[in-house]
Amino acid sequence: MKQRIGILKVLLLVLAMQNVTLSNGQNKRLSLDSLEISLLTCSPRQQIYSLYGHTAIRLRDMRTGLDVAVNYGVFSFDKPLFVPRFVFGMTDYEIGIIPFKYFIKEYKDGGSRVVQQVLNLTPDEKMLVFDAIQVNLLPENKYYRYNFFYDNCTTRARDIIVNNIKGGINYTSRNGGTFREIIHQKNEHYPWARFGNDLLLGIGSDMPTTQEQRQFLPDNLMYDFENATRNDNHKRLVEKTTTIIDAKPPVLDKGFPLTPNHCALLLLVITIVITIVEFVKSTRMIYFDVFLMLFVSTTGIILFLMIFSQHPTVRLNLQILILNPLPFFFIKRLIKRHRKGIKDKQHIIWVALACLFFIGGFFQLYADGMYLLALSLLIRSLKGLLSNCNTRLTIGSPEKV
Repeated sequence: MKQRIGILKVLLLVLAMQNVTLSNGQNKRLSLDSLEISLLTCSPRQQIYSLYGHTAIRLRDMRTGLDVAVNYGVFSFDKPLFVPRFVFGMTDYEIGIIPFKYFIKEYKDGGSRVVQQVLNLTPDEKMLVFDAIQVNLLPENKYYRYNFFYDNCTTRARDIIVNNIKGGINYTSRNGGTFREIIHQKNEHYPWARFGNDLLLGIGSDMPTTQEQRQFLPDNLMYDFENATRNDNHKRLVEKTTTIIDAKPPVLDKGFPLTPNHCALLLLVITIVITIVEFVKSTRMIYFDVFLMLFVSTTGIILFLMIFSQHPTVRLNLQILILNPLPFFFIKRLIKRHRKGIKDKQHIIWVALACLFFIGGFFQLYADGMYLLALSLLIRSLKGLLSNCNTRLTIGSPEKV
């Protein structure tokens, strides 16, 4: 749903000239009756960040030769702290105008499928859309605060069209789903991308959505437009649908060969084996617990910081019950008490949090492998409660209990 700024510098002059064309009122009056406005829906390209596709608007005038793509998904990876700003919902996207032939070439080279839907608009509505785009192009309006679900390149394109149709439009009702379920349709074959999304998304992404909210995804908006009708004359909103580029979906790199579930299962097996060995040999391998505490604390910093994100669907995340920075403050205490042979009751906290985590699963869908991780933590916490800690820890070797 994003397009990186990467157009050759030689095109900058062309783009500037095109913006002038769009701002020329005389040109607008001369070409309005032959102006064609279309919705462009692009399938994913060969980058993981484009996994959900992209939407743009095409303005085409066969009389004057005007043919441009209006793109609300322009951004740059080169801006300082791009990734942290994106995660915390502080990324500004902008509207860009590019000659259609260059826009389509970029998606063709990327192996993307592009579908065009010519919209059934009156001349007055075309003028309203055209004027609205020109207003968006003003320096004070061209930037907007991007939000993946609520304000992105697809919702911006939809709003500038729908808000300028007199009488509005009527969508054909269809089955819904939550935000999380909708993006699962796109990332189900990419387990680590799915894991990353599900790890950051909180309980807000598991709430029912309206049909308009589900249109944040380009394919959903394309489908809804295809089956929508105008309220004033009950005619179809889409006058003609054409596949400009017909390409097979690209095969993206799936990353690490093991899935999150595989990794979590491996950790659980190791946890069970170590715990059984401790019971059989009356030992305590405390540094395995230290490793787990460091792991969940480090990962938990990310979820803790998400509380302050501007994305509303990530702030309340029940996975923070087991992934949080709190264990950092107990590691030194655990080692110190173990060396002195003193029983540490901090494990009661971790048992309670793990139990709350499992209860929270009735309200939030967790990332793959999280239940297995929670079970590993619960096993070690229960083992800590059952341990008598009668002898001191021998550094680098199992401890007698």
